[in-house]
Amino acid sequence: MKRALLLAVAGVLLAGCAGEPPRPVTSPGPPSAAGPSAPEETAAGTLLVTDFGSDSVSFVDPVTGDGDSVRVGTAPYGLAVGGDGRAWVATAEGVAVVDIRDRNRLALVPYRTQTGPPATGEYRGGGMGIALSPDGSRVHVGVNVPGDRGVLETIDTASLRVTRVAPVGRRPFDVDVAQDGSQVYVTNHDSFDVTVVPADGSPPRRIEVAPYGTEGGLASWLKPHYAAVRPGDGHLLLPFEGERLVVVDPHTGESTVEPMTADTHQHGVTVAPDGTLLVVGTGPIGAATGGPSLTVRAPDGRERLIPLEGPHENVVLSADGGTAFVTGGFTRDGHWDGITVVDLAAGTTRRLAAGQRPLDIAVL
Repeated sequence: MKRALLLAVAGVLLAGCAGEPPRPVTSPGPPSAAGPSAPEETAAGTLLVTDFGSDSVSFVDPVTGDGDSVRVGTAPYGLAVGGDGRAWVATAEGVAVVDIRDRNRLALVPYRTQTGPPATGEYRGGGMGIALSPDGSRVHVGVNVPGDRGVLETIDTASLRVTRVAPVGRRPFDVDVAQDGSQVYVTNHDSFDVTVVPADGSPPRRIEVAPYGTEGGLASWLKPHYAAVRPGDGHLLLPFEGERLVVVDPHTGESTVEPMTADTHQHGVTVAPDGTLLVVGTGPIGAATGGPSLTVRAPDGRERLIPLEGPHENVVLSADGGTAFVTGGFTRDGHWDGITVVDLAAGTTRRLAAGQRPLDIAVL
């Protein structure tokens, strides 16, 4: 999902058999005849969110909350923004391609994997986590197959065709890409693991990530949700319950566990170029007793907790790194239609009505 989360802050895959051609454009208005537009033509700082409670993405002014919505497909989940002026949105129907300047849907690329009729809600089939390769030539989407293991589908961004399907774990909440593009990391919520999909054609590898064990299976609350790739060493950072941060070396499969302090069920993450980690706490679910919060964790492990009002799902940083935008959508009950804007220096927050159950977010 992220991948685009640091697009404003910091700044392949394998060929296989061709997939189905993209569906015809059904966007509200014609796409630009010149093709994808330059991203600088979109107002700097505009937020793009997936409306998980609708079939759209919303462009949001971070001050007023004003903006437009564009239909993309049923129950959009994750998004990734490329440097060519296109956004890629994982929906229950396929991956939508959006022109972020003209604010049109350019295409909908169907999945090769059968996931059942398009549906809504936390357990719906279809795309979940999504990420672009560093060179923008491939987009990788984790596809949930209800009742079965998921898959990672890879789309060529020039031809809009699926070029590879790789098996992963159950409910692929998040997808990340190594900084050099050599591996794709899929965080699988319901199978307590991360699947490493190499770009050289090697078979995928499973790394179990279960600091509390796997007892309880599908009924357990103690599962991985989202990951971040740490700058520098490329290790994966996966928070659990505001108590444990699992640091995974994706090359060896070895992991270490560091203590955390929020005592809250945790979901979305992002990491700044200096290694500062931001983690969304959703509140007292399962054994966790702490309220909703945003954890700001320095590279040396020191943490600050900023309280939030109600559950939230994901987080992105502003261009200057001074503001965090946290979506109020949440995959479970208790969501709200808005974004919390966090001044990281002051530790203050304000609520911004925006979108319809906004889940993923990027700064354009």
